[in-house]
Amino acid sequence: MIVEDDELVRTIHRTLVEDTPGFQVVSAVGTLAQAEQDLRHLTVDLLMVDIYLPDGNGLTWASGLPRTPTSPDVIMVTAANDLPTVQAAVRSGVLDFLIKPFDRHRLQAAFLRHGQRRAVSSPAHLTQSGVDRLLRHDPVTHLPKGIDAATLARVQHLLDSSPASWSAEAAGQHLGVSRITAWRYLEYLVVLYFAAVDVQYQPTGRPLKLYRRARTPL
Repeated sequence: MIVEDDELVRTIHRTLVEDTPGFQVVSAVGTLAQAEQDLRHLTVDLLMVDIYLPDGNGLTWASGLPRTPTSPDVIMVTAANDLPTVQAAVRSGVLDFLIKPFDRHRLQAAFLRHGQRRAVSSPAHLTQSGVDRLLRHDPVTHLPKGIDAATLARVQHLLDSSPASWSAEAAGQHLGVSRITAWRYLEYLVVLYFAAVDVQYQPTGRPLKLYRRARTPL
């Protein structure tokens, strides 16, 4: 759901969301009152909320939403960039804080973090890396050289949307990138514990690595 009072900005945000694999806009509204009304009958996983809205403060509103295991994540999207506002947003538990104007890659990094958090399958115990990601000590917005958020999101979506395992070559062909590029992103997802790799030993040649979505990402 997008909550933004500027119609042009709202349209731009809708386009950016719908250009990201695995995401769709179920509601785009200009007031908090309309957002509350839509939340009563829509399933919403992620909120993109401006702070300065005609009928109230978006951050205050988002901070007051019920907190349950199925509550939507919140990304604040605003021109506000003063330290107290950012600190208040962090303390309120928002997923991310984007300052207008932001670029496509930064938004997709926020979406990737959301997807990673939603991928949790409720294991009995978390690893340290799992705890770190839930506490926002994750590497999504500080990607290593050669890894960009948009391509990483495409590779993760490929694994998440298919029950099959993928070789680097097959994944590269499907995504329109080289085998080496696909391998680099798949290996990075393995490092993040969001992908798992199985090794098939063959009579001749190198063992074949097959990548799949991790069953317990955290």
